[in-house]
Order: sequence, then structure tokens, then C-alpha cells
Amino acid sequence: MLLRRSRTATAAVVATAATLSLATAALAQAHPSKRSHQGAAVSHQDPAVVPGEALQWYEITDQTVTAAAYPEPVTQSREWSVSWLAAARAIRHGRNPRFSAAAFAQALHDTLVSQIPSQASALDADLASTLAAIPDGRAKSAGIAEGQRQAAKTLAERQGDGLDTTSVDIPFTPPAAAPGVWQPTPPTFAPAVRAGQGNGRAFLLAANDQFDPGPPPGLTSRTYAKGLAEVRAFGSATGSSRTPQQTDVALFWEPAINIQYVQVLRGVLQDTRAPLAWDARFVAAFNVITTDAQIAVYNAKFKYVFWRPVTAIQTGSIDPDPSWTSLFTTPRYPDWPSGHGGVAGAAQAVLTAFLGRFAPAPISVTSPTDPGSVHTYRSWAQITREVIDARVWEGIHFRFSDDAGARLGDRVADYDLRRLHSIGL
Repeated sequence: MLLRRSRTATAAVVATAATLSLATAALAQAHPSKRSHQGAAVSHQDPAVVPGEALQWYEITDQTVTAAAYPEPVTQSREWSVSWLAAARAIRHGRNPRFSAAAFAQALHDTLVSQIPSQASALDADLASTLAAIPDGRAKSAGIAEGQRQAAKTLAERQGDGLDTTSVDIPFTPPAAAPGVWQPTPPTFAPAVRAGQGNGRAFLLAANDQFDPGPPPGLTSRTYAKGLAEVRAFGSATGSSRTPQQTDVALFWEPAINIQYVQVLRGVLQDTRAPLAWDARFVAAFNVITTDAQIAVYNAKFKYVFWRPVTAIQTGSIDPDPSWTSLFTTPRYPDWPSGHGGVAGAAQAVLTAFLGRFAPAPISVTSPTDPGSVHTYRSWAQITREVIDARVWEGIHFRFSDDAGARLGDRVADYDLRRLHSIGL
């Protein structure tokens, strides 16, 4: 578990952020403004009161949420969403840079302390450091007050939203065993988790089943037969058809997908010449929308309770092989549609809406399950394609489930992006 950085490491982050800010100021002389894909014109004329503040508090949020060690990714996403939504709202209520800098930090501090009180001492120190860099005066005082107000308001709105661990991991009894029906999977055959995630309260969706993907392909369909054959050949733990490069991709995307996308957004904050208000809105929107996608995906998963490849291959009627095992242990919830696919589809749509189809600069990402491997991305679609491939090559998803998840995530994002104004973004 990652705990808060040492003071030396934190100082290095601040120094890096300040260097990036100076480089941004130089570039702004040649490019005084640009149009963002989401929001009003982005101005570069006013120097930041706290250079690199968005990136500093992004790192603080990452450290804080990681230290909480939530077992389910949707709870992590929820904490990111609430804190950055409050911060983005707070900035909207003033134009003075001192106001914005104070409001932003105060809102993030208050929401994170409320949600993860174990990190209060470190967060208090972080806030004190930020506020000390802002000259005293009416603007700073008003910003602090607004940050407090928006934090309290946002926390109250999301109270009891059903995205806490207890609400997400409710007991689930699967239907009787039958072809196509999910059952606990080897090697532990443990009960399902995340059965309550699809019941959580979304931020923007009108209903959690609003974009229901419909049932998976029938067991006698060509789509199913093709998907079964592919995952059998490429997803096996032994004797598979995977190339070394495909195995690397599978290893890279094994963990919770939040881990990689935290790095993607960090790369955007480092490489995008944008003011604090744009950064806050971007991070808030990304997390709000991908949280909604996770809710929608799991609403469908536990409606259709479709079996996993390992069950289909070991016990199904098409060339059953009781000895077949997947490259990675199969997650403990149904297959259709894919959760990784849902997040990737939503993430691609949000990143495209804010930045266009390509990254401002190539973004390099690492994975804790693939040490030494660095994947560099230039387009958002490149990430989505890799995620879809990975889950097949890991042996834990049919490709049609990955594709369905990505389509569902894209539809959620398209809907949510049009309604960000309704929650103050």
C-alpha cells in the first residue's frame, strides 16, 4: 500500500510543477490562448498564484485515495469524483486568482479529510503549505470560505450514494448452474463481489440501466463460437497462442484500470497549458463519468449473469476441457459486459471531448503487474484497443464482452458530457 510521499519527494513534485509552470509561461507568449474542447476559451495571460497547483493536489489526491486501500475501484473513483467536483465548483464562483487558488485547495482538503479521515494530518499540512503561498487578503479569505461551502454541499449531495464498500459488496446468490449462467470460478470458487455496484446512485445518468446493452450473444451463435475459440487459444495459462508482446499487454492491464488512468491524467496535467479552472473541471468530469460507467456496467453484469470463459471452456458443450485455466485468476463477478472495457470506452470519450483524439504529447504509463514495461500512448483509442485485447489474452473475458463494455462506456460518456452543467461543471 502506498502511503504519503516523504517530504523530500513532495518537494520534488512541487519543484517539478513550478518548472512546468515556468515553461508554460514561456510558451504562452507565443500562444496566448486556445479553445478547449469542453468549456470556454482557455487563457494563459494570468500567472498562477500557486505554480503547478493542480498537479500538486492531483498527487495529493492520488496518495490519499491510495492510502485508503479501498478494495473496490468504484469507491476510489467516487472519492476522486466528489473531491474534484467540489473543487471545480468552488473555482467557478470567483475570478480573482487568489480566490481560485484558495478555494481549490480548501475544497479538496475538506472533501478528502471527510472521506478519508486517516489522512487528516498530512492533508492539513498540505493545505497549510498551499495557503501560505497565497497572499493574505479578502480574495484569499473569500476563496477559503467558498471552498468550505462547496465541499460541504458536495459531500451532502453524495451522502448515502451506495458506492461505499459495504453497499458495493453485498451478498449474491447466483442462479442454478446452467449453460451460459455465471457460477463461482476456480481456483477458490469464492462468492461474487461487487453485486451491489449497479445499484449505486449515479452522478448524471437518469437510470442505471439507461444504456442496457441487452443480453450477450446466444450460445449457438457464430459470435459466441468465435469469441470462445479466441479466448481458449490466446487466454490459456499454458500452451497458448499468445506472442511475447501479447503476454506483455495481458500482464500490463491485469490490475484495476484506475491505476493506469491516474497516470494518463497526470500526463495531461503535465503537458496541457491550461489554467486551474480547466484542470479542475477536466479531472472532475473524467472521474464523474467513469464512475457512472462503472455503475452502468455492473447493473448489466448482475442482470445477465453471463458465465466466464473458464466455466464455458471447462463445462460447456463445445469441446469441454476441464483442465483449461486462464492466464490470470478470473475476477469474481459475471462476464458481460466488461468492466475494463466500460471504463476505457468512457475514458476515451471524455479525453477526446476535452483534448481531441490525440494526447498533447506522448504519455508513458507503467503497471505494477508488469515491472519494467513502459507503454507509451499517442491516441486515446490506442489505449482502448489495448485494454480490449488484454482482457481476452488474460483469459478472463470474451472479446464480445469487452466490445460491449466499451460501447456502453462510450454511450454513458456521450450522455454525461452533455449534462455536466447540471452538476456545476
